[in-house]
Amino acid sequence: MVFTLPDSLNPVAYQNPDTIYTLLFKAAAETLSELAADPAYLGAQIGFTAVLHTWGQNLMHHPHLHCIVPGGGLTSSGKWVYGRKKFFLPVKVLSRKFRGKFLHDLKQAKLDFYGTIVHLKDPVSFHDWMSSLYQKEWVVYCKPPFKNAGCVVEYLGRYTHRVAISNHRILKLEDGAVTFKWRDYKDDNKQKEMTLSANEFIRRFLVHVLPTGFTRIRHYGLLSPRNKATKLKLCKRLTRTALKTAPLSRLSAVDFLKQLIGRDVTLCPCCKVGHLSRASPAVMIVYTTVRILRRARRGGGDVQ
Repeated sequence: MVFTLPDSLNPVAYQNPDTIYTLLFKAAAETLSELAADPAYLGAQIGFTAVLHTWGQNLMHHPHLHCIVPGGGLTSSGKWVYGRKKFFLPVKVLSRKFRGKFLHDLKQAKLDFYGTIVHLKDPVSFHDWMSSLYQKEWVVYCKPPFKNAGCVVEYLGRYTHRVAISNHRILKLEDGAVTFKWRDYKDDNKQKEMTLSANEFIRRFLVHVLPTGFTRIRHYGLLSPRNKATKLKLCKRLTRTALKTAPLSRLSAVDFLKQLIGRDVTLCPCCKVGHLSRASPAVMIVYTTVRILRRARRGGGDVQ
């Protein structure tokens, strides 16, 4: 699921990033938890992982939250229930509840207004601006579920620790201008090229630097740290999820990843028969990555 803030909130988010991003996490988490707990929809406690992104393909400010949500939950009587086949939670109800929760907290937040939005310091202007936000339909998008756990890991690997733009999208830098590839979702998902002055490119990139110490990956409900050793184990048992046959810390780096994603990372991608040697650069990267993951797991936090 993806929770997106309206464009008219972007200038306020730019000047108050810590406050707005925190409210985004809070509103999305409460919306999912409360609707899932409603017997009319699921009647159970769910778990989810939320990842903050602040950019669009053109590097403009576009705060939104990606949430990975299991398709079921744990009831108060200790039973596992699955969501409906056609949908997990109704999108329109999600979007309106999300809007209400976010704007309720926004009214009470301490915000700064400068430059082009300095007029929002005036109570009348602020009230009119809030009214316009209530009148808009906010966007909550639900994607189809992942095929299996390996696909979830691959998705997390691609999106959790990326920055606003990757090197392969930058085509050239010449005469004080940067040209890069971007996908225009409003124009039938077409791939285009955009050229910006170096100063404007750097400005857009720096917009996405998060406040110091801000946590952009958070876990809630059944997937929260306090539930890992209790409710999460119960959920695995109820859903007949295969448990680890050996502690991951005792496995080799290759076996660790094979158990994690269900694939042998040393298998030759060309012939699908031979195996890469441990001394190859690709396998050395695997070993380094696993060491980082294990260190992060022992520390109880996310890899930043």
